[in-house]
Amino acid sequence: MNNKVTNTYFLILFSLIPVSIIVGSSISLINIVLIDLSFLFLIIYKKEYKFLTNKTVKLIIILCLYLVFNSIISKDFLIGAQRNLGFIRFGILFLAFNYFFCDKKFFNKVLLVWSITLLILTIDIYVESIFGRNILGYGEKYGSRIVSFFKDEPIAGGYLNGFYLIVIGYLFNLINKSSIKYKNIILIFSVILVFAILLTGERSNTIKAFLGFLIFYFFNDFFKIKHKILSFLLLISLTGILLTTSDYLKMRYGSEFLKSIATMLQYQEIQKLSDSPELIPLKLKKEKDFKRRHVYGYYKLYQSGFSVFKKYPIFGVGNKNYRIETCISHKNPNYFCNTHPHQVYFEFLAEHGLIGSLIIVFILFYLIFSNLKIILVSKNYIQIGSFIFLLITFIPFLPSGAFFSDYSLTIFWINLSLLYSVGKKTNIYLSN
Repeated sequence: MNNKVTNTYFLILFSLIPVSIIVGSSISLINIVLIDLSFLFLIIYKKEYKFLTNKTVKLIIILCLYLVFNSIISKDFLIGAQRNLGFIRFGILFLAFNYFFCDKKFFNKVLLVWSITLLILTIDIYVESIFGRNILGYGEKYGSRIVSFFKDEPIAGGYLNGFYLIVIGYLFNLINKSSIKYKNIILIFSVILVFAILLTGERSNTIKAFLGFLIFYFFNDFFKIKHKILSFLLLISLTGILLTTSDYLKMRYGSEFLKSIATMLQYQEIQKLSDSPELIPLKLKKEKDFKRRHVYGYYKLYQSGFSVFKKYPIFGVGNKNYRIETCISHKNPNYFCNTHPHQVYFEFLAEHGLIGSLIIVFILFYLIFSNLKIILVSKNYIQIGSFIFLLITFIPFLPSGAFFSDYSLTIFWINLSLLYSVGKKTNIYLSN
């Protein structure tokens, strides 16, 4: 087998991962499956199975086995099995990352392509925010919401949030003592990326992006404390100026945010008065107004997720089965029909129960935190960036996409794979 041809083949597939996500879930799936099947063929051909003794790999296998069990106890077996069995591809992808990213030249080339991809997306977001359409003409469907290359999905901010710390970490890893003067250019680029996320109007992802930015530069040794403080103050000042000069952003991060809090409080009052409908104000009784102000609030979704958990407290209703339970069964007044509860912990509790949630959280948190000391000491900024993204994924109460959806899992496991694969002491092949 020609190593040069093999490396080029995998180099192309890994480099195209971010682009494939933008093009669509089907293309992303095909790209990952190609990596997985090709990698399995390669290790079988070379008979390289030592990785199976690695503790990290064993934990991922246990997680996969648990998800197979979750399919068996799911309310709808076929729906649960489709998602849970599909999860196995991310375990194989993790192995493939570690195998090929042993080679520093390989992952530097991959991350260079990723950086260019992110730069093009960022420019496109600014273009759409100024002209109302992106460079391909997308953007009218969602009005002021930024969709960029995603065309009919307002997820550009979440996508950028999943990759920008990786790219910033990669750029800092390229810096040496002779080129340390470029640190300020990278800092400015970081701010441009964070503002691009803010412009999308995705509030939860914006909060996560700002928090990730602050944590990343807290651990960054290229800047002195006073420079970090000045940078943070400048970021806050520029954010304030941007919010006050844009009516759309003022609405998204101001009036709508405050309205959502008021909605939650009013909904709680209605719940208290549900047994005495005559006490509910006439305005809130109107069906249209009630739906607009209450039914679509995150509070209702969280309450619904917790209600499913109370009905299935041990192992949950099954992965991807929240929608089956809440949309088909209308007996529980606290149920709200939706695809998922829109918050990672309520999703875990509803679909995996207490035992399943503990298994998932323990394994994932162990994988994320077990090498933290090594990562901080080595000052590998790609790993630090990935760690921060993984950390902010689990912020309590902030709204989130479905954790086990293809889109969310792909970005999550890319970050988890990089957390291990780009470090000599954490890569499962180098440290085994």
